[in-house]
Amino acid sequence: MEEQYPEKPITPDLEEAIRRLFPRYPTRRAAILPSLHIIQEHLGGVPPSAVRQLAPILEVPVPEIQDTLSFYGFFKQDGRLGRYRIWVCRSLSCALRGGEDLLGYLEERLGVRPGETTPDGLFTLEHAECLGACDFAPAVLVNEELHPNMNREKLDRLLAELAGRENPAASAAGRG
Repeated sequence: MEEQYPEKPITPDLEEAIRRLFPRYPTRRAAILPSLHIIQEHLGGVPPSAVRQLAPILEVPVPEIQDTLSFYGFFKQDGRLGRYRIWVCRSLSCALRGGEDLLGYLEERLGVRPGETTPDGLFTLEHAECLGACDFAPAVLVNEELHPNMNREKLDRLLAELAGRENPAASAAGRG
């Protein structure tokens, strides 16, 4: 939803962070993907207004940036990501060891489907085709932290821990 973002979401500081990428790449076009990562990290998504702003910075047409953006399922284009992005692996190894069940359980617990964010903005649920952790199936990735050998009980503890990080008083009240 575009209205969640300012008209010009790329601030001067954010633009400077993008421009600092230029010396690391042979062309500005080569900096499209890392620029999108920077934007998403700062804004919680990549709105169309940011793509329109990024085009002249990189000297690349808007459709070319949009092509890159839409190719990768990692980027959130409609709305913002939650504070914690939870990826549930659906590879064969994870599926055989309960990954699909965990995904369904999280859908029920969080009240969202893959690609959606909880109303409080805390969690975004995603499914991954593979997290590269077959030895630890079923695996869940929260932001950049892998959680191996997951089950419902471990998920419950993980969700409580993550929610407690955001609201320490509620977490302390829940211990007892």
